[in-house]
Amino acid sequence: MTAETATVLTARALLLDMDGTLVNSDAVVERCWQRWSERHGLDFDEVIKVVHGRQGYASMAVLLPERPMEENYAENREMLAAETADMDGVVPVPGAAAFLESLEGLPHALVTSADVPLSTGRMAAAGLSLPDVRVTAECVGASKPDPEGFLKGAAELGFDPADCIVFEDSGAGIAAGLAAGMRVVGIGPRAGEYGPTVHVADLTQVRVTAAGDGTLQLTIG
Repeated sequence: MTAETATVLTARALLLDMDGTLVNSDAVVERCWQRWSERHGLDFDEVIKVVHGRQGYASMAVLLPERPMEENYAENREMLAAETADMDGVVPVPGAAAFLESLEGLPHALVTSADVPLSTGRMAAAGLSLPDVRVTAECVGASKPDPEGFLKGAAELGFDPADCIVFEDSGAGIAAGLAAGMRVVGIGPRAGEYGPTVHVADLTQVRVTAAGDGTLQLTIG
């Protein structure tokens, strides 16, 4: 996009996914789910289409629909431990550090399907600062694409959902943001096919400025 074709959106608060949006953890995710796929005799190429954006137990419920949820929860705990122990290849999404710095003092929250240990570890591995307000896996009863996490993020910040903009990379996350009644900035190669409000390659294409009335102006492109 050129300056002439840039999109300008206004909001009161921003809600940020982590994996694929701020942090590129694809290498770890693929290693862990490759092992899981092999263990269950599933096609990894089909598995990886499902897992991005969802909590592990929710992905397992889609992929093994006849299996009791108790087994999914148990294996999800194992998956989280394996992912938390593996930070090899975890890097920031281009522009993430500068983007987060530009949000200092402005209303924003992390809304992630990772739990506290995994989100803390991945943000640290990528050299990124954690937002003060965080909605993690422990905070919700339903995984994305359910909108619960984003609605909780908006409530924590004290804003109406319609005044919030979500940053997401996955189909499940984009669906969750839209279901929450929010506009969604899609980040990265996965996002474009899931109908976000606007789509960019990475966070180098997003600039945030604050107006005197507290409104946030996003210039995208």
